[in-house]
Amino acid sequence: MKHLVILSGKGGTGKTTLAGALLRLTGKKAFADCDVDAPNLHLICGERTEISTRDYYGFKKAFKDEDLCLNCGLCEELCKFGAIRDGKVNIYECEGCGVCAYFCPVGEDGGKPAITLQDNVSGRLFRSEVKGEVFSHAVLKMGNGASGKLVTEVRKQLADEANGDFERVGAKQSAPAPTGTQWELVLIDGSPGIGCPVLASVTGTDLALVVTEPSASGLHDLERIVETIGLFKVPALVCINKYDLNTDLTREIENFCRKKGVTMVGRIPYDPLVAKALNSGKSIIEFSDSPAAQAIRRIWRKTAEVLGVN
Repeated sequence: MKHLVILSGKGGTGKTTLAGALLRLTGKKAFADCDVDAPNLHLICGERTEISTRDYYGFKKAFKDEDLCLNCGLCEELCKFGAIRDGKVNIYECEGCGVCAYFCPVGEDGGKPAITLQDNVSGRLFRSEVKGEVFSHAVLKMGNGASGKLVTEVRKQLADEANGDFERVGAKQSAPAPTGTQWELVLIDGSPGIGCPVLASVTGTDLALVVTEPSASGLHDLERIVETIGLFKVPALVCINKYDLNTDLTREIENFCRKKGVTMVGRIPYDPLVAKALNSGKSIIEFSDSPAAQAIRRIWRKTAEVLGVN
């Protein structure tokens, strides 16, 4: 079983559009949307059946018991993140450090402090089936951290399914669980950038396919993501989306890849049919006369050859 992660140094390069196209071209797979801050692979992956959902608990947050509070103001004074103002806790600004609870005078004699750290629902995990294939995805609630930890949980769902020990206690069941024993490929739509969710997406994968664009920011962020992937000793391939919008920068990107020893697997031309496909909730691969779809097919053939899958 091989793991392919699709990444981009910045948002808006066409990463998820490419991931959705590859879903149509590959078989014997499970797949995951690890862009938990702004997940949208589900919009183009096809009709899906929800198998299970569960809450995700990230960092603990401070909660105040108004009945116990002395209104001494000490917690507000000690909070270095400004999460407590006018005696109220803003959980979106709370970092869960616990200083407020530790020094609360109400709990000095062994009693319960007026302010405590409690589990906080930070997001939601989903496990679905799309045409008999397992789809793991999640969404992080706005203003919450720990996106890297949530990405790890998304990937763990796939691993549990492959091992046959997916935890169903407390999960909502709406369809039989498909078996993952025959998977040939795990396809991961990663997050843009180089932050924690990207690190969690690329860890333990066999190959990274990086999507970039011919712009100054595209080249700059490509350099950063290639360096980041290299830290994990994961081989990287690069493709350039809408390469014909700036051929000079396309050549600069190709020169950079040659210098770094990174394999270029293709160029995708600007294609108005891509917008038409996305607006209709379809993959560009469904448009056989699309120049972009034809280029993506060639990219997949080269990528599959490197991965050693059909």
